[in-house]
Amino acid sequence: MAKPSFRTHHGMHDILPDESPKWLALETIVRETAKRFHFHEIRTPIMEDTALIARGVGELTDIVSKEMFAFNRGEDKYVLRPEGTASVSRAYIQHNLAQLGGVQRLFYIGPMFRAERPQKGRQRQFHQFGVEVLGSAEAVADTETIAFMIAVIQKIGITRYTLKLNSVGDIESRTAYKEALVNYFSPLKSKLSEISQQRLEQNPMRILDSKDEGDKVLVVNAPKILDYLNEDCTAHFEAVKTQLTQLGIDFEINPLLVRGLDYYSKTAFEISSPDLGAQDALGGGGRYDLLVEELGGKKTPAVGFACGIERLLIASEALGLNLVKDHRPDVIMISLGDEAQLWSLKAAQELRAIGLNVTMHYSVGSMKAQMKNANRENAKYCIIVGDNELAAKEFVLRDMDKSVEQKHNWSQILAQLSPLAKSL
Repeated sequence: MAKPSFRTHHGMHDILPDESPKWLALETIVRETAKRFHFHEIRTPIMEDTALIARGVGELTDIVSKEMFAFNRGEDKYVLRPEGTASVSRAYIQHNLAQLGGVQRLFYIGPMFRAERPQKGRQRQFHQFGVEVLGSAEAVADTETIAFMIAVIQKIGITRYTLKLNSVGDIESRTAYKEALVNYFSPLKSKLSEISQQRLEQNPMRILDSKDEGDKVLVVNAPKILDYLNEDCTAHFEAVKTQLTQLGIDFEINPLLVRGLDYYSKTAFEISSPDLGAQDALGGGGRYDLLVEELGGKKTPAVGFACGIERLLIASEALGLNLVKDHRPDVIMISLGDEAQLWSLKAAQELRAIGLNVTMHYSVGSMKAQMKNANRENAKYCIIVGDNELAAKEFVLRDMDKSVEQKHNWSQILAQLSPLAKSL
């Protein structure tokens, strides 16, 4: 009988030990940026109620109509979360975070799931970090959100990127705009894709986001949302542009940018980089003043964004950026005999306690084999311990970079290695 051969699902990948330090480094950049902007982390379950995602994201979005990993268990209907904003909004309502007062500045990091065709930078399980600001209707909240996103991109070292900016208006503005779109697209309905024909009846703005090549040709001459903004939306958009200019953040206006989700209002934005190739979006977001109320909460203005972690890593690799500053162990313990290994086990813990990264060779095999392992691990130092060293209470400290070794007592070794110590 043949042995089973198990593999990851299509579009899902293991993050192996040689890759995970890059992920950790990027996540550290996000967390450090969040600390500087005074944002707080929120962690939501990867499974949500199917109705939450359908209501929050929009019934006619590709996510809901084609891409959800949804399943039932008894009478309960679950979906693996395809994005983070609906989950954060649900948590905001469920736990009444508004009662804490002020504006809630939240960020998250985690996996998302969409059943789409896998390609470079777009997998079925992918990872995002995102920011959500709930409780502020001010344009400065939009600007700070964008500034957070750009701060992360710049910290990574990505210099070639474009911030695309638009306003999708409020209900009043969109009502007038949707009427103009219906008037424009109705005579062209037979030329639209099947999904865009459906959207024409229910949400014609979504046609602007169509990926169908035929639809894209028709969209070029469609009415532009910026011509239909009311006074409040125009003032808000102008304030965002003025503030971005004040911060020295360049942007270009893209009147066709509506983002892929139904909950956006007013500001919409996206950041792209040519270092990603055809799928050039690093991330994006916008204001969603209607979502919390749509999900059953009180009317709450909000703005946020999400960035693809895989896409940021692809861009950094294309640029030859090394996010991992130093992943070498400081010390590797080499033990020649059982008594030496027992001593090394305790010594390694003592070194770790003062902030050193320490590993050890688990086998008490030959010196040659253990030194070969030390070279493979790329340790900075190794401490060699055998019966003679234990008896004399002097141990060999070898500088692996300089190929120099000396014997020291334990206090001397601690004094020499302590400058390498790192704070957790």
